[in-house]
Amino acid sequence: MSQPPTEEIPLDPAKRWRAFWVCVAVAALTILDLTKVNVALPSIQDAFDSTSTELQLIVVGYVLAFGLTLVPAGRIGDQWSRRALFVIGLTLFTLTSLACALAPSSGVLLVARLLQGVAAGIQMPQVIGLIQQLFRGPERGRAFGLFGATIGISTAFGPTLGGLAIAIGGPVDGWRGIFWMNVPLSLIAIGLAVWLLPVTRRRSTRRLALDPVGVLLFGVTVVALMWPFLFTTGSPDDNPARWWLLVAFLIAVTAFVAWERHYAASGRHPLVPLTLFGVGTYRNGTLLISSYFAALPAMFLLTTLYLQHGLGLAPVYAGMVGIGFALMSAVGSWLGGRLVNRLGRPLVVWGIVAVLGGVGLLVLAALATPPGITPWAMAAAMTIGGMGGGFVIAPNQTLTLADIPARQGGLAGSVNQLSQRVGTAVGTAVGLSLFYSTIYRENGSAESADLTVYHHAYGFGMVSVGIFLAIAFAIGVADLGARRRKRRALG
Repeated sequence: MSQPPTEEIPLDPAKRWRAFWVCVAVAALTILDLTKVNVALPSIQDAFDSTSTELQLIVVGYVLAFGLTLVPAGRIGDQWSRRALFVIGLTLFTLTSLACALAPSSGVLLVARLLQGVAAGIQMPQVIGLIQQLFRGPERGRAFGLFGATIGISTAFGPTLGGLAIAIGGPVDGWRGIFWMNVPLSLIAIGLAVWLLPVTRRRSTRRLALDPVGVLLFGVTVVALMWPFLFTTGSPDDNPARWWLLVAFLIAVTAFVAWERHYAASGRHPLVPLTLFGVGTYRNGTLLISSYFAALPAMFLLTTLYLQHGLGLAPVYAGMVGIGFALMSAVGSWLGGRLVNRLGRPLVVWGIVAVLGGVGLLVLAALATPPGITPWAMAAAMTIGGMGGGFVIAPNQTLTLADIPARQGGLAGSVNQLSQRVGTAVGTAVGLSLFYSTIYRENGSAESADLTVYHHAYGFGMVSVGIFLAIAFAIGVADLGARRRKRRALG
């Protein structure tokens, strides 16, 4: 079932691109917080004597709250006002960043991070929806290319910025600077949003249709799926009963699908129109990017932990290893946005191949080079993989939403973003579990171990990264075959 129609207001190119850059800047701010906290984990552990479970929740709890909020927020933005939701989310992000910076304990920090994730989940669907609504044809490809470049830079530069904050603020409280930097940037962004962000639709008197039962079942479904992975740390104290929640997930997802079908059949507008997944290009693109994001953030986190714990590298230098990936990913995203309408899905498939090659070289550099040159070798491997990463995110975004009507752009984009956040949470938890369980098994505890143990831990953790990338590659090849068969049938 289609979404309620919205009355579009035409905008001139200058206003469109001003709106675009405001939105993308805020998206970058939210994505930075997915990765820049990674380098701060050892400092936070020292400051609060945090357990490995608490540390993982500080990282992945943000992703969980982010994911839970995306679809309802995208739904509200599609029906109400993306501009208003954008400013609300940004204001909450400012306040929760301040709470993180002032947190007196790991418990307070965790709660603030969860609320910060809610704020990010309110903002991000509005960004995707606005881009989908404001641009058409080749211009949309260029817009998503620039968006992908920004996301790639934010993902890879996050650890560097986090390391710089710690270097400036010191090893005890330097981690607080990671959150302090959000406050002035967010205040500036609020001013720019109010000033430059256009009203892209006229105010409607239509009653907001949110499907509250669907929202509740959706929340239970996502939590039941992600919870076992959130509490998988590799410690012998992990409770094996947590995996029973996957049974609850199967029950919840079945109930959710049944309810959404019933709700749509009654003539109302469900939270997630299941017809979205009847669009093959959308379904395949969403599955592909969820697998890709199960790999990419885990790769950065595992590399940062290895460099800091295994090689004793300072946070700022550990973060700088990913700069080459960020720069090449930006170039690749820009090129990909221009090439995707001509090359299509093969561009994404070859991008995944390049990232897989970079991951293989990354592991080889960690295991086979002398410690003195390992960071340089890993930085070179990251640079090689970065170009491929640029060919994945932005082109896949364009291909995934190509057949989705603009009025459903916010919702479709938020479901796609949700798949990325779920992939990130699951992939990070799996990678960390393999990393820490190897240290527990070989060292008897999570305390400092020798380099050989960290070699093994990093190697086992990166196996999961390779597997998730291989799944993304298989989905890309399958989608490529489906597109070719469709073209032959039409022509």
